Amino acid sequence: MPRLNGGEIIAKYLEKEGVEYLVGIPGHGSTNLLDAFNDSDVEVIQPRHEEGATHLADGYARASGEPLAVFTSIGPGATNTVTGAATAYVDSIPMVIFTGAPQTHEYGEGILQEIERQKPGDFPSVMEPVTKQSFVADDVEQLPRILRRAFQVALSGRPGPVHVDVPMDVQGAAAEVELPEPTQSRPHSRPGGDPRTVSDAAELLEDAERPVIVPGGGTMIAEAWDEVQELAEHLQAPVIPTFQSKGIIPEDHDLFVGYAGWIGSTAGNELASNADVVLAVGCRFTDMHTSSFEEGVSFDIPPSKLIHVDIDPEEIGKNYPVEVGIQGDAKVVTRQITEELQERMDPVSTEDNEYYDEIQGLWEEWESMVAERWEDDAVPMSISRAIASLRNVLPRDGVVVSSAGQPQETVNPEFPVYEPRTNISCGGFSTMGFGVSAAIGAKLAKPDSPVVDVEGDGSFMMCNQEVACAVQHDIDVNYLIVNNHGWKSIRNLQVAKYGWDRVLDTEFDEETDIDFMSMADGLGVEFAERVVKPENLDDVLEDAIAHDGPAIVEAMVEPDNPDSGAIVTGEWDLADLEK
Repeated sequence: MPRLNGGEIIAKYLEKEGVEYLVGIPGHGSTNLLDAFNDSDVEVIQPRHEEGATHLADGYARASGEPLAVFTSIGPGATNTVTGAATAYVDSIPMVIFTGAPQTHEYGEGILQEIERQKPGDFPSVMEPVTKQSFVADDVEQLPRILRRAFQVALSGRPGPVHVDVPMDVQGAAAEVELPEPTQSRPHSRPGGDPRTVSDAAELLEDAERPVIVPGGGTMIAEAWDEVQELAEHLQAPVIPTFQSKGIIPEDHDLFVGYAGWIGSTAGNELASNADVVLAVGCRFTDMHTSSFEEGVSFDIPPSKLIHVDIDPEEIGKNYPVEVGIQGDAKVVTRQITEELQERMDPVSTEDNEYYDEIQGLWEEWESMVAERWEDDAVPMSISRAIASLRNVLPRDGVVVSSAGQPQETVNPEFPVYEPRTNISCGGFSTMGFGVSAAIGAKLAKPDSPVVDVEGDGSFMMCNQEVACAVQHDIDVNYLIVNNHGWKSIRNLQVAKYGWDRVLDTEFDEETDIDFMSMADGLGVEFAERVVKPENLDDVLEDAIAHDGPAIVEAMVEPDNPDSGAIVTGEWDLADLEK
């Protein structure tokens, strides 16, 4: 057996796992760990903030399905990962985060950057609520087993981030160890659903007159796009994804009807709320997706009968009662249901099919609403008009990325995507600034596809320093900043609740606002242009995408749009706190 120190064990095990990149910022607490990567096939990516490191790993995993590794020092470097870990945890995105820790013989002494007032070396307690599991390697000989388990936990079942705390002396200590083979500690199949409950689900769908299929983020994680489409086509049932499964079915498919919820499509909400059977696969049924559970607005369960499929049994029936609950992998169970239906019934025809005709009519009405917004050339332009230009120039396999706020509230419901893993957007934790680094990760995962991050000016400023990472590593990522001079989605909530005279701390002073063109120059971005007139935006975006290297396009958008720029078709309790 080879004699390896802790850093070398980590480096060589990442190679065995096929991890392409290690992302992080060094400090005294990670020096021994990082040194081993001088001799490793794993490439080290240098972000400018540890939060950016986690968002980069997150974007990579969403675009590829594979995890990256993140490393930090002890103390504030480690705590800076918490927001990114929580973002990944809520959306079930895998990554492994290595943090430095006090030397084992100094635990509890309050050494530089140690958290120890509750218990010695207590940083893992910070990570426990935002990771699937947090490990501490107290001895170098423990590392191989901990690494095997960390990746097993991150990738198995419902995936998510895992944390490994590695004391400084463990990183440098050496031992004769054998590194485990990853395939020997992985399940070699996906869990299917119980045949009886699958049959019960198929029976409900066979008898349904108005079935709808609601794929959630779990279907994207499970790569169930072919299975979802095949089932929908057999039933001629409309597909109403959650935003985390945007792209699970091409948005120009005749059974795609948009989304349900507060900013869902009119078609999605109408069909979801009038379904007799709802098949939800890998879906959490959150407040944004369900119009805060208001009866009959987005879903009406019951009387609609719910078939709920999820790999995590705690999600089944959590927010709506189920008629049939099936624990299992989204891809496998969807295929099982389809095969059962194929034995029970012929494919549903579209001819003389009133439900199919209704689906097409409702979708045409929604498309007309969006087209009217996309064709508006008023100055300043709307965010809708800005993303219309982006869709005009972005190829079918292009990747669009978005963070929380007004851009996301417009991109998710309005911007059509056609292939899986081409919409990268933070979900349940709704993290501002996420896209700046996530777009870099997505480009690393999809080097042959153009990647464009649509950011509001307020969100972009949260993590703008990460553009320097793209410049340093020559990562060809594009940023479309829609500048409305503030955190306007929150400003609009203030106005709606309390009036214009109560607006506070959500608008930027235009005289002292950031000059993004000067910022781009300072960050070393060679292509940067500001666009005021919407008719010029297509050409500028086309040039930015064609440019070899990072590019920034700033679109000046109107600052005072109602409803955060979105088409509000449902309800959300936070938009009306007096209810």
